[in-house]
Amino acid sequence: MQANPLPPEAILSANTVDARGSLTATSFLGIGLMAAIDEIVFHQILAWHHFFDRSTPAISILSDGLLHSAELLMLAAGFYLFVRLIRHQTVSRWHAWAGLLFGAGGFQLFDGIVDHKVLRLHQVRYVDNLWPYDLAWNGFGVLLLAVGFFIWRRAGASLQQRGVSSL
Repeated sequence: MQANPLPPEAILSANTVDARGSLTATSFLGIGLMAAIDEIVFHQILAWHHFFDRSTPAISILSDGLLHSAELLMLAAGFYLFVRLIRHQTVSRWHAWAGLLFGAGGFQLFDGIVDHKVLRLHQVRYVDNLWPYDLAWNGFGVLLLAVGFFIWRRAGASLQQRGVSSL
């Protein structure tokens, strides 16, 4: 007989999920994923901007490296938390999807408003008319957040209808 690898307090009923933990873990993943997409597509492939464009090229590359490091930390933290949920069999699938979209949309909107406009670290693209780029950038962030919110609301209602308890 093989011993159970989980501690007794981690063995939960089949009707228990960790909605908050699922939301948190995948929010980290969403932040890291959107930062990676930004870094790869806009910083490297299209070369439209760096994280900090208001200095020398060496500082711009350094700032991209720091962003990449933060992105990897977010992904590592998210994967660690998500694997724990999987091992304990407490993943709330729809809360996890909502968290992923909250993280990605939150990163996108924060970057578009705080980094681009408030701190002026960089612009989406350096052109005469920034308006279409800002609208698309921030609009996409709002769309991700709205879809995440819709999924989150439905996830909570679904748990109640099925009589599933949440940690």
